[in-house]
Amino acid sequence: MMEDKQSEVLNLERVQELETWLKTTNTKLTQVNGQRKYGGPPDVWVGSIPGNRCEVFISQIPLDAYEDLLIPLFSSVGPLWEFRLMMNFSGQNRGFAYAKYGSPAIANDAIRLLHGHMLEPGCYLNVRRSTEKRQLCIEDLPGSTKQEDLLQVLRALTEGVERVSLRAGPGIEGVSAVVAFSSHYSASMAKKVLVEAFKKQFALNISVQWESTMKPSPDVPSKRLLSCAHKPPRHILNSPQPCVQPPPLARPPPAPPGFCRAVGGPSSPRHPVPPSSSIHTSSCQGYLAATACSPSPVTLLQKMCKAAGVGEPVYEIYYSHTESDGFLYFTYQVCIPGISRAFKGVVMILPGPTATATLEEAWRASAQQVVQRVCSQLTD
Repeated sequence: MMEDKQSEVLNLERVQELETWLKTTNTKLTQVNGQRKYGGPPDVWVGSIPGNRCEVFISQIPLDAYEDLLIPLFSSVGPLWEFRLMMNFSGQNRGFAYAKYGSPAIANDAIRLLHGHMLEPGCYLNVRRSTEKRQLCIEDLPGSTKQEDLLQVLRALTEGVERVSLRAGPGIEGVSAVVAFSSHYSASMAKKVLVEAFKKQFALNISVQWESTMKPSPDVPSKRLLSCAHKPPRHILNSPQPCVQPPPLARPPPAPPGFCRAVGGPSSPRHPVPPSSSIHTSSCQGYLAATACSPSPVTLLQKMCKAAGVGEPVYEIYYSHTESDGFLYFTYQVCIPGISRAFKGVVMILPGPTATATLEEAWRASAQQVVQRVCSQLTD
């Protein structure tokens, strides 16, 4: 039965061609973190480690196209230091990959020669320079966080941390930190683990985003703009919502003494539900239980607000960025008239079949987070 289901998804003829090519050429591939990697460097590499601007991003790859087609094509421009094809559990690729060369000049040649290349009839590759971002922004740190202590903590939790700088000022709640890493890979791995690591070890809810180099325009308020420098995927370009800064997560729990010694202590809770709200704890417990089986968190939140008499929730949802694993990140702000502070956060979803379906899924995910956060704040 499993083989039958797999054959419905995979082009088994193409898989066999890949396996034959691997044996014939003695090419080695390594599966790691949702991607299949060649090189880094390969055994035949001669030269130094590539620096910045040596990597290209390849998209619009047919889902049954594999390294036996892609590596020879991109090697025709120049020797590859590394080639990474993003994969899903079914064995298909995710439609995009990264190729790294020995110099920026060869990467430029790859873009010039292979952008628009027809890999299969009707399938044209999109090749452009990879951003290779190496900086993360960590938000919702305690107000007394010290730079050297945070650097020490981060180096204990992840690899490749080079330096840390702290930011605070008008429009910035608490303290945020910009963390520079030695490579894009190190930054990507840190982004995957730091939120859970801080929650587990220090009982702190931080948010971690890619740090953008985009400068705010004069018309934009003087808050930081994060993760909005990149164009959304083509299938959500028609979304009417603009990008805004990813907002902080609400109400970090108190940190234990261990974090106080390492970073300086917790900050006071933020975004509390005001005492005047008439959403009662007992009602929230019922809503939390219902969330797990409710087909529509949007409807659930609407009924919850109606029962409490606090008004209809108003949503603002913004595209933020796309991760290398294919997930789309959206920031949201939900305003409920009877609650003084808006609920803000970040959700990650997989692309839907249409732009409308994708935005509706982001809407549902945002509503579910708000339901859970309202209730958790009242039951604490």
